[in-house]
Amino acid sequence: MSLFTGALPLVPPAATAANPQVKGRNVVALGGGHGLSASLSALRLLTSELTAIVTVADDGGSSGRLRDEYGVLPPGDLRMALSALCDDTDWGRTWRDVMQHRFRPGKGPGGSLDDHATGNLLIVTLWELLGDAVAGLRWAGALLGARGQVLPMSTEPLTIEGDVRVTAADGTSHLETLHGQARCAVAGSLEAVRLLPEAAPACVEALSAIELADWVILGPGSWYTSVLPHLLLPEMRQALCHTPAKRLLTMNLATDTKETSGMTAADHLHVLRRYAPEFSVDVVLADPASVPDLPEFQKAAAMIGAEVVLGKVGASGRRPVHDPLRLATAYHDIFGNS
Repeated sequence: MSLFTGALPLVPPAATAANPQVKGRNVVALGGGHGLSASLSALRLLTSELTAIVTVADDGGSSGRLRDEYGVLPPGDLRMALSALCDDTDWGRTWRDVMQHRFRPGKGPGGSLDDHATGNLLIVTLWELLGDAVAGLRWAGALLGARGQVLPMSTEPLTIEGDVRVTAADGTSHLETLHGQARCAVAGSLEAVRLLPEAAPACVEALSAIELADWVILGPGSWYTSVLPHLLLPEMRQALCHTPAKRLLTMNLATDTKETSGMTAADHLHVLRRYAPEFSVDVVLADPASVPDLPEFQKAAAMIGAEVVLGKVGASGRRPVHDPLRLATAYHDIFGNS
């Protein structure tokens, strides 16, 4: 019988599930985009008991178009997380490349596939067939041979809203509200951030994963639009604050970005304390090159209850990106010392 004859089961058959891996600690990684992809690429080397919880507030590019046209969760960051967990076999690598493939503009004007990622279309297809966001991601993970599972932070699309100070020609300034992740991500310096709807439901499976985890890892990633949103969603913030798991915060390699202009590494920690004062952390992992004022950073970390661990986790080269092997080594050492 054809797979697509009638309704699909919500759980993929065992024959198509990922190959069994050596189990390790139960780890939950939260974030979005390239930051979460970096931590997952490292963590998949250490454990198969891995859950990625992904922000669902993207409103730009292919994800934004699909979100607007079909009323679905933005699939882009979910796709990137799945691709990072692909099994390291010809099958897994091939499907990773398929998922990440992006259609270039065709010969005709305004082609409907222009700039869409294949993986985004595949995920939305599974959502339409199943009518269930979590089940669709399970099927996508089974197809890719993913080491672990990918879950959305909420089962409904979220919107990030931020306030940025704008200086007029006469020298006066005022706050301007920016609507959407795409605009907030290049705002320069945000003074306030909100998640809409404020009382959106968190994904039940994500809350359960946080409760059962041995370690919960937040970051790296765009601080206001990928990391902070997990603490802005009430149910998820409560789960992160009350989980018996150890909590680890992975710092970015670059702190002065289009989203965090002029901010130091310590300022990043102050942001988390400001929005979630009840949230504490056990360990903060940072590359020494990104923390020029170590005493100030250690003081900020102590305010959230954290020990600072320094380790060279950046890749060689000019771009500030994490090296999966170096990051995996740092995580391994931290886990082993817990």
